[in-house]
Amino acid sequence: MVQLKKNLSGLAITIPNILQVFLNVSLVFLAIVLSFQLVKELIVFGELMIENKTEDYQTVFARILVFFLYFEFISMIVKYFKEDYHFPLRYFIYIGITAMVRLIIVEHDDPQSTFFNALVILVLIIGYFIMNLTPRERPSSRWFFNN
Repeated sequence: MVQLKKNLSGLAITIPNILQVFLNVSLVFLAIVLSFQLVKELIVFGELMIENKTEDYQTVFARILVFFLYFEFISMIVKYFKEDYHFPLRYFIYIGITAMVRLIIVEHDDPQSTFFNALVILVLIIGYFIMNLTPRERPSSRWFFNN
């Protein structure tokens, strides 16, 4: 019985470590793919600026925002490794705001959906503001329950 308990205890430690390594390798691979896509967007953006054939500024703005989306995802992966395997919530909010701005720029034909997309941006900004008001470090004691 004791041997079985030791084996299960060792397995309970090994499985999360294996999954953590798999997650880290996957994120490194994703960062490499996103880096290539970021460079590709830079090249396409450079071609758009040099050729100057397009009078459609929506395309240019959409490309710029796609570039920032790639950039934010890569910076989020970097922060994941720097902050001891933790994704900061604020990066998800940045990505959400950028994605919604891009959606408004690209698809702004329907005023009602544009309004709702703007409301989503407002909610994300309010959430970010509330998140910055709260302290980052939570108190270790339950001082508010003490009488």
